[in-house]
Amino acid sequence: MQVPQDGEDLAGQPWYHGLLSRQKAEALLQQDGDFLVRASGSRGGHPVISCRWRGSALHFEVFRVALRPRPGRPTALFQLEDEQFPSMPALVHSYVTGRRPLSQATGAVVSRPVTWQGPLRRSFSEDTLMDGPAWTEPLGYSQSPEAFAMPVSALPRTGSDPVLLKAPAPLGTVANSLRASDGQLQAKAPAKPPRTPSFELPDASERPPTYCELVPRVPCVQGTSLSQSCPEPEAPWWEAEEDEEEENRCFTRPQAEISFCPPDTSSCLLGPQNRPLEPQVLHTLRGLFLEHHPGSTALHLLLVDCQATGLLGVTRDQRGNMGVSSGLELLTLPHGRRLRLELLERHETLALAGSLAVLGCSGPLEERAAALRGLVELALALRPGAAGDLPGLAAVMGALLMPQVSRLEHTWRQLRRSHTEAALAFEQELKPLMRALDEGAGPCDPGEVALPHVAPMVRLLEGEEVAGPLDESCERLLRTLHGARHMARDAPKFRKVAAQRLRGFRPNPELREALTTGFLRRLLWGSRGAGAPRAERFGKFQRVLGVLSQRLEPDS
Repeated sequence: MQVPQDGEDLAGQPWYHGLLSRQKAEALLQQDGDFLVRASGSRGGHPVISCRWRGSALHFEVFRVALRPRPGRPTALFQLEDEQFPSMPALVHSYVTGRRPLSQATGAVVSRPVTWQGPLRRSFSEDTLMDGPAWTEPLGYSQSPEAFAMPVSALPRTGSDPVLLKAPAPLGTVANSLRASDGQLQAKAPAKPPRTPSFELPDASERPPTYCELVPRVPCVQGTSLSQSCPEPEAPWWEAEEDEEEENRCFTRPQAEISFCPPDTSSCLLGPQNRPLEPQVLHTLRGLFLEHHPGSTALHLLLVDCQATGLLGVTRDQRGNMGVSSGLELLTLPHGRRLRLELLERHETLALAGSLAVLGCSGPLEERAAALRGLVELALALRPGAAGDLPGLAAVMGALLMPQVSRLEHTWRQLRRSHTEAALAFEQELKPLMRALDEGAGPCDPGEVALPHVAPMVRLLEGEEVAGPLDESCERLLRTLHGARHMARDAPKFRKVAAQRLRGFRPNPELREALTTGFLRRLLWGSRGAGAPRAERFGKFQRVLGVLSQRLEPDS
């Protein structure tokens, strides 16, 4: 297999299928080892390697790190887990010829490309740089290639015309891979005058037309409105600058208890009426989490946790109703009881769902060990200094330390044998860190932490007693209250750090929904059981997990 250079057109590669949905890709994969590369519509055209391994269809997102153009080096790097490659063909060539697993967790090896039978008009590098809504899934793979090969501009561009470049698609999961000298600004347009005039669009306010080579504004394709062709990029709500509060504003008495859980809306993963633990939904979720790198999943969880805690996305009306500007402050107040109960339920629901990822593996022992490794890697991506989502870290560790999971001796032995590095990280780093956080002695400074550990303070304010000897419990009580005071005081700093962590991040809508409390509640207990009393729901599911654990490894 000849490996093209970075600048060569990827459309000539037989295994590249262009824009293709996950379902249609799975229909093309017939035998173990079959693979193809597609542009994911749900991920804004990001590259995804789809393959079949051990009877299951797997999808792996390839991360693209854009570099400042310099002579003698590629303009972007591509990677799956650790190793980076100068081009997508080089990455595929390395994994196919070397018979290397695409991920250590699955062990999936690809060997036979599923070739594309029709012509392609676009290269992969163009697809990944396109982030307008004209390149989303509704275009359909069943249409003719011309339907999704239409260039952005109907006018041809010659060699002396200015190159209108978009900023590369943000990749939050590989932000740390960029060196300080590797900016993401594209090269300037050539100094020669263009043969085709630069495109200029008048603003709605009738101001003079503007042109910017970093954020291009190009006319729409004929027959398509401007808003559907290439709209001006808008900052997500977690990146928007918050309004400046007046220093001498009058205090308003809180009007009602505030909830930050999004209202029940139509789900893209669950039907209007679903039963508990539907196998098809669990299969879809498994593929969804395998498709994303642990760092990407950690950013998704940080985003959902920040919204559930009321750290980001708080509206002006919500601030007026609760009397403070952040949910971290509301948690310490008497009228924050509803939010405290919601966060307790979220923590326990996430832990149950995480344990189900292990206890629901009825296949070989290595499959359960790989699930454990995936949870450990997610916890490492959530720890301070990484994503810094301590509520998410506490939920994942709660799943790993759950009695029904801890008793699986053969599974943990297999983890130490096959994934020694993950086992050592769990025992030597994650368990001591979680113990210190629960005791109020762990890291909590804004900067390395984006969202602090609120569970001990919430349990304390809701009347749970502090376990342990009297002198130790009193000291732990004081540390927890002292940490709650500092947490409320530093809420603006945490908000700023969380927004910086999520800057440029584009979440997958399905994965983001799968991490919300409402979705997990319906997944675990069904649409009818989700409204049952909290104690009854959790008691029943603990017994379900006990039965699953006994089936996997019966008591000797």
